[in-house]
Amino acid sequence: RSLAELSRALAGREVSAVELARSHLDRIEAHRGLNAFLDVRPEVTLAQAAAADVRLARGGTNATPLTGVPIAHKDIFVTKDFASTASSRILKGYMSPFDATVVDNLSRAGMVTLGKLNCDEFAMGSSNENSAYGNVLNPWDHGAVPGGSSGGSAAAVAARIAPVATGTDTGGSIRQPAAFAGITGTKPTYGRPSRPDEDLALRPDLDVADSPFQIVIHDSSDPERYGHSAAFAFAPSGKSFTGQIGVYRD
Repeated sequence: RSLAELSRALAGREVSAVELARSHLDRIEAHRGLNAFLDVRPEVTLAQAAAADVRLARGGTNATPLTGVPIAHKDIFVTKDFASTASSRILKGYMSPFDATVVDNLSRAGMVTLGKLNCDEFAMGSSNENSAYGNVLNPWDHGAVPGGSSGGSAAAVAARIAPVATGTDTGGSIRQPAAFAGITGTKPTYGRPSRPDEDLALRPDLDVADSPFQIVIHDSSDPERYGHSAAFAFAPSGKSFTGQIGVYRD
């Protein structure tokens, strides 16, 4: 299902956040061979899902369109409840005392973290073969690379073991893996999200206008952040997308 469909199913109580989280955790385990995930902690994920179900049950302003929707984070983002290694042995087992801005904002919106995703070490690479914890396989062809540096993110979304994932992109590290894996990757304008967390997302569908994951992430501690101060900007369901798309012509 698309993110919009998952959001509507959760809001309509067609499925619970815990059920959705369990389903994705089972798929993660079944696709361990892809080596997309570096750290999975079911007890943390299910506790977040249970909290999301409480928010959804209360309704109203307690929940957002993202509450209960599972997400996985590239291991370049620090997280309190999952190890943050940047796919390097230098940081093996490191537990951050805080969440990155991106992770924090998504968590406050009620998203449920499935775990941390493999990437090129310190996000330096373009094939995800430069990870201290092994290369990631392309789910469409195990003899091919998924691209990088956000290869774990792309592979997880393409294999449907995560409905959406964060990534980072300086010179193509979201856009190139999205192309290699046949999914949608979004790189926002530099400075639009918090600069220490420059990212955004990879997802399997092109239903951009109808997706609740139209997010602008800001960090109030960043004096040079761009744009308005709202933490999230959601595209209204069923309305057309307004924005700019650049197309390269050879």
